[in-house]
Amino acid sequence: MKTLDNYNFENKKALIRVDFNVPLNENFEVTDTNRIEAAKPTIIKVLEDGGSAVLMSHLGRPKGERNPDLSLKHICATVSDIIGVEVKFVADCVGEEAEKAVAGLQNGEVLLLENLRYYAEEGKGDENFAEQLSKLGDIYINDAFGTAHRAHASTTIVAKFFPNAKCFGYLLAKEIDAIAKVMQTGEKPVLAILGGAKVSSKITIIENILDKVDDLIIGGGMTYTFIKAQGGEVGDSICEDDKMELALNILKQAKEKGVNVHIPVDVIAADDFSNEANTQIMDVNKIPQGWQGLDAGPNTLESFKSVILGAKTILWNGPVGVFEMESFAKGTIAVGNCIEEATKNGAFSLVGGGDSVAAVKQFGFEEKVSYVSTGGGAMLESLEGKTLPGIAAILA
Repeated sequence: MKTLDNYNFENKKALIRVDFNVPLNENFEVTDTNRIEAAKPTIIKVLEDGGSAVLMSHLGRPKGERNPDLSLKHICATVSDIIGVEVKFVADCVGEEAEKAVAGLQNGEVLLLENLRYYAEEGKGDENFAEQLSKLGDIYINDAFGTAHRAHASTTIVAKFFPNAKCFGYLLAKEIDAIAKVMQTGEKPVLAILGGAKVSSKITIIENILDKVDDLIIGGGMTYTFIKAQGGEVGDSICEDDKMELALNILKQAKEKGVNVHIPVDVIAADDFSNEANTQIMDVNKIPQGWQGLDAGPNTLESFKSVILGAKTILWNGPVGVFEMESFAKGTIAVGNCIEEATKNGAFSLVGGGDSVAAVKQFGFEEKVSYVSTGGGAMLESLEGKTLPGIAAILA
């Protein structure tokens, strides 16, 4: 796997695809700098070698039009502060203005290009657009895992114009390595914790990981489809009736492959989908009408704890309750605490997928697990066993 360490960037202009699609407030201030900070080591390596960095990214969804609210100029000062170098900005990402700005770039300097998605050609993976981008650097680096599942001009197509001068940035290399540790090289026992609302959104992940894991914890809203499929009463809990047969088939496959499946035995049920609702601990298969399961119960968390602490490799994708409401966050926090303890004891733990990453950040587990993925969709497609176009383009 070619990373930055295979190259010396002295007197070279590195064209780096970063993921600076960051949230802005009404004053156009960056409210979460994680993605910028994640790209810093790659940029610094280029500068310390004696090269210069040309950064390209998208921001939001301008749909091929110049939307001033989505200009990357808004984040230029923040990027400068984080990298520790004043970042120059050019109000285009291809063409004469961009090429002139790159030509004037000195070693040790950083240039941020304008929003790639001002051009519809970016999302279409247009080859001519990719070729124009390729004129802006000597070496291409992809460090944007969050967009690696898109065959866009800047993430995939541009790489073909750098047949012998392309590599992964440090962040993307770490993402690939973390997923490989779970899916291929992980020390056994390997545990996957899958939560979230729907079985339908996790089908391909479950089917792909059954050959790789020893234990599978099912939590969150998915629980009730599995319970009802086995004849349980789930009351008003979220349930995909049309996926019950699929749930039974997953359990059958798991049994045939020797995978231990752990499903909640009790839940915190509520008489309304509200933080102020009346709550009660109930058996997961005896929830009456008018009540719905919104979090894992105490017996469930006790059984999950022993499974988590016994694992050597852990994947966590999805919360086990409606953690956004304080009344139903205890289960997700408890799972986080167990993963933290297992990690301290030497397990490798990977957290990936939007809601579980949000939960990890909200409850302060970010520094207490081995790795938190930066890419939602890209992470999920990796777990489904798909080859991501942005990764394949560098390996080609």
